[in-house]
Amino acid sequence: MKFAYRFSNLLGAVYRQGNLNFSKDGNAVISPVGNRVSVFDLKNNTSETLPLSTTKNITCVGLSPDGNLAIVVDEDGAALLISLITRAVLHHFHFHKPVSCIRFSPDGRKFVVAKDNVALMYHAPGKRREFNAFVLDKSYYGPYDETTCIDWTDDSKCFAVGSKDMSTWVFGAERWANLIYYSLGGHKDVIVGCFFEKDSLDLYTVSQDGTLCVWESDTEPSGLVLKKSKPKPSRRGEGEEEEDGEEGRVEGEQGEVIRGKAETPKETGKTKNVRYKLSSKHFFNKEGDFNNLTAAAFHKPTHILVTGFASGIFHLHELPEFNLIHSLSISDQRIASVSINSSGDWIAFGCSRMGQLLVWEWQSESYVFKQQGHFNNMASLAYSPDGQYIVTGGDDGKVKVWNTNSGLCFVTFTEHTSSVTNAAFTSSGFVIVSASLDGTVRAFDLHRYRNFRTFTSPRPAQFSCLAVDVSGELVSAGAQDSFEIFLWSMQTGRLLEVLGGHEGPVSCLCFSPVQSILASASWDRTIRLWDMLDSWQTKETIPLTADALYVAYRPDGQELAVATLNGELSFWNPHTAQQTGSIAGRHDLEVGRKEMDKITAKQSAKGKSFTSLCYSADGETVLAGGPSKFVCIYNVKEQMLMKKFEISCNLSFDAMEEFLDRRKMTEFGSLALVDEGAGDGDGVNISLPGVRKGDMSSRHFKPEIKVSSLRFSPTGRSWAATTTEGLLVYSLDSSMVFDPYDLDLDVTPATIRKQLRLQEWTSAIVLAFRLNEKALKQEVLETVPHDQIPVVCGCLPDIYVEKLLGFVAACLEKSGHLEFYMTWVQNLLMLHGQKLKNRSGAILPTLQALQKSIQRHSDNLSKICDFNIYNIRYAIALSKQRGLKRAAEEDEEEEEDEEEASEKMSEASLEDVEMML
Repeated sequence: MKFAYRFSNLLGAVYRQGNLNFSKDGNAVISPVGNRVSVFDLKNNTSETLPLSTTKNITCVGLSPDGNLAIVVDEDGAALLISLITRAVLHHFHFHKPVSCIRFSPDGRKFVVAKDNVALMYHAPGKRREFNAFVLDKSYYGPYDETTCIDWTDDSKCFAVGSKDMSTWVFGAERWANLIYYSLGGHKDVIVGCFFEKDSLDLYTVSQDGTLCVWESDTEPSGLVLKKSKPKPSRRGEGEEEEDGEEGRVEGEQGEVIRGKAETPKETGKTKNVRYKLSSKHFFNKEGDFNNLTAAAFHKPTHILVTGFASGIFHLHELPEFNLIHSLSISDQRIASVSINSSGDWIAFGCSRMGQLLVWEWQSESYVFKQQGHFNNMASLAYSPDGQYIVTGGDDGKVKVWNTNSGLCFVTFTEHTSSVTNAAFTSSGFVIVSASLDGTVRAFDLHRYRNFRTFTSPRPAQFSCLAVDVSGELVSAGAQDSFEIFLWSMQTGRLLEVLGGHEGPVSCLCFSPVQSILASASWDRTIRLWDMLDSWQTKETIPLTADALYVAYRPDGQELAVATLNGELSFWNPHTAQQTGSIAGRHDLEVGRKEMDKITAKQSAKGKSFTSLCYSADGETVLAGGPSKFVCIYNVKEQMLMKKFEISCNLSFDAMEEFLDRRKMTEFGSLALVDEGAGDGDGVNISLPGVRKGDMSSRHFKPEIKVSSLRFSPTGRSWAATTTEGLLVYSLDSSMVFDPYDLDLDVTPATIRKQLRLQEWTSAIVLAFRLNEKALKQEVLETVPHDQIPVVCGCLPDIYVEKLLGFVAACLEKSGHLEFYMTWVQNLLMLHGQKLKNRSGAILPTLQALQKSIQRHSDNLSKICDFNIYNIRYAIALSKQRGLKRAAEEDEEEEEDEEEASEKMSEASLEDVEMML
């Protein structure tokens, strides 16, 4: 049960490369992130990463029209057929070459894959089980260079393919007599997008140099004539090949081959071929010579064309008139992908260099969704005390705060001017402290989202580590160049003390959770314990056998874990300075071999060690990670490895494989060292570092897989790791584990329900917890009458109090029965408070899980209450205003009545006077 952690979510990265897709209802964006796929729900503002991955980075995603299936293809051409309903992989396939685009037909019966200079049309996988889900139907040859884009007509009769050879080809999906293929020119650069007009064969083509061509067809889609099937001749003539196609075996499957040529196909019989003419040509306003058009999308019902440029600008045009609706700059980096949702209201933009994903509502000109990950490595992370938030610091100098429930970043602090080396929450959970190589330590307020304190040293220093004490009053940071530790007061911002004594860079700092003692690890092979109450003197110096890289206190403060450069984990008693245990973990790291390495992975592993570790919430296990794709969990007491987690299987990263592929080895060494484009036959030139063929100024960088920081959640239900891939969160999946307690033959669901019918509430709860099935426990708990809760809590055996409290905390997080479960919590804490206090260390994760659930409900309810209060105030003010208006109207009516009465009286008196006269 303790080690049943499974991949839960990927934070810290929202988009890397590839094409974006909207879901069928248009409320979610499907984004490729490295070798995984993330789904961002725009209505509920949540994110989810699918529990599947490819072997390399994903380059394109094809979504079926009904939104149930997706095909993802990686850099090598390996494809996965995914069900977006069950989140499961249905089929594996390999196209053997990189795929540039994949597109389903609108009727969902076919899909076309563009690779090299060929378009392959497959039968879409149906609902029935098939041995081979991908059945090749036809192969279409025509372009001379790589194909780049695909679009279908609305009736799925034809599709168009754009190419790098500046031509666009229109192919018939069926064997039409008057449209086999048609080649369109008119451009001077690579085709970026080709789009059919709604219910028409008219076509728009967009090229990289910012040119739009509008092509008109002389035939309607209904005018396509199906070719009559003829008996196959034994031998084909040359002239018949282009009309009839030829049978061929492609990718090992039977399929027709249609070869297009530059000239128009011959007309057969009385059937007149479909012809196109260029009706107009438009040019986009270019900001400069290098402002290439990089992405395009077209919404057929509203005739809106969206184009993204290398400068970060995008345009909205209405076609075919080419009227500019508006233009906007979203960043200064290249827009890699553009997508429009089904209603045409929202436009998604992906920027691969910045790792940015934006959703723009063009009618109101506002952002619906705006997320950006760290576009360099993440260096550190920390959980908030209630486990609801995670703060990360990156090499890009940004500090980001992520919500663990939604998986989204809600605030970014950009005050640092260099890499952030460490970040931490204070005990209150509302202040974040971060250290940076720019020589500052900054404190950020999560209430007002501002930097309210900046701590600096007398002489400029690069801070490599950070620690905040339990009270949140003392802030310490270690310098990697001056070997000193600086202490500041959070309250005043003043520098309190400079602690000297280390003879090497300070690599890690950690405050004791229960005392005012600071532990510092250094490269001088010592751990020093500093007493904060006794004039900041060195309390103890612990000698080590190698350089100390990381130090961590156990949650109860009774043990220290130290990671050293020789690959060992050592455990120490901080009171007696005696070593209590040691684990040799170098072989457990299993470091991979880099492409440039001249030595084997086994030899390379001898110089590697754990660089980050942390204790679990109960202090029984320790989590360790380093420059490897593995994270290890060790049992401290038994000093043995319990489980290894493989955090990534993405071969696009370096140091992933233990052995080099022999196929990549040449007589000149590894292919990674050999210039691909150089040489004139016999000679092979070794290129400059990073330079490849093509643009000699471009650099090729392959990031190395590593784990830079690890943290257990305070609730003990999950742990997070900052890796090259992003911020990975692993959670306990209790539904997959059967973990009964004190079970015997009499404990069955029937027995438990019998106890419920007899109204033996306490007995039913005890039996349910012994069987330990979540649904059954919830059923028993919610059957107990509200007024019987105090009685049941009072009669509960001590051993089940903690179990019940943990289960109530888990239920409270998702249940709508807020008052009911809060009553359980209140009674359990009030009646068993003293017993729980005695075991405070063991039940701390349970209490923190409870705090997290209550805090989340409190935040949600406070928003609703505020909204209701303002609504009520508005209603009262409105009623008062109407009452005053009504009163004023009544006063006016009374005055008018009095005036009328006085007038009548005056008239009557005048009549009386006249009578008397």
